[in-house]
Amino acid sequence: MNCPDPEGSFPDLPDLGRLDADGRPIGVLPDFARDPARLTELYRFMTRVRVFDRRACALQREGRIGTYPSCLGHEATHVGSAAALAPEDCLVPSYRECGAMLWRGVSMTDVLLYWAGDERGNRRGGALHDLPWCIPVGTQSLHAAGVAMAFRARGEQRGALTFIGDGATSQGAFYEALNVAGARQLPVVFVVVNNGWALSTSVSSQTAAKTLADKALAAGIPGSRVDGNDVIAVREAVGGAMVRARAGHGASLIEALVSSRMGDEHAVHRLDPLVRLRRYLRRLGAWDDVEETALSAECEHEVDGAVHTCFNLSPQPTDAMFDYLFASVPRHLERQKRRARRYGQIAES
Repeated sequence: MNCPDPEGSFPDLPDLGRLDADGRPIGVLPDFARDPARLTELYRFMTRVRVFDRRACALQREGRIGTYPSCLGHEATHVGSAAALAPEDCLVPSYRECGAMLWRGVSMTDVLLYWAGDERGNRRGGALHDLPWCIPVGTQSLHAAGVAMAFRARGEQRGALTFIGDGATSQGAFYEALNVAGARQLPVVFVVVNNGWALSTSVSSQTAAKTLADKALAAGIPGSRVDGNDVIAVREAVGGAMVRARAGHGASLIEALVSSRMGDEHAVHRLDPLVRLRRYLRRLGAWDDVEETALSAECEHEVDGAVHTCFNLSPQPTDAMFDYLFASVPRHLERQKRRARRYGQIAES
């Protein structure tokens, strides 16, 4: 198996991988990976995420939505992790896990609305006990630990899963969450998505730890690495950790190594998670060019519909900026609310 390290090379690592870069099996595949229908479902969904992500990035560059963090190259980690969750588990995302949110039932329209600054994007479907997007770096780690603490206090066989970027592992909130999860044996899984760079800062500049998985040691919880470009490996690793969490055996940390160079042709050939799984499906005789063409058209049509719905909704009134903050709006915000209405009327005139 080949995974990128923080400096961009591709060493052979003793991590959990089930498909090599050419889509050939490594070792004995888990039971679910022997079912072409289940693998096809994963592939179809990863393609759906890729097409949506491409359009969302274009909309951001056109100025039609605000900040949008691309998940290009992270599809296997996001979808594989979400696929390992039971309906009653809780997903605690950061700001990049579009694939996981869509898998859990959030609509494409809701995602676009959120990043366009429309509060209706948070009134979403899917698993309503999942937490919303978390923009501050690393704080979602504490949220996940808190959710897991509630599950344990209630005696519920449920687990929480949160995603952390490699840069967030340098935040104090991450260490605090890891520590309490280990000390109290909380049912939570921390998935560290390591693409080698926190913006422009390499992992080697952030920490002297040999791997980010090693950070689990001080918390007294298991830490492991997985090829984050291999959806089978991610689904297996996260699935095992979630089973362990629900059974009351405590937290786990999984470091998923993903590509940070998807714009480079060589990296695309070697690391693209969609290419890897598609090659394996073709070897099984479970996928062909006709199905690929049909899937692409289907995804484009779905994304077109989501974009159309998002940008053809009636604009929200200025009241929306205040209506979702408190059950009963304080007097000082009522004054601001009335003042904002005047500005709204001027903008409409």
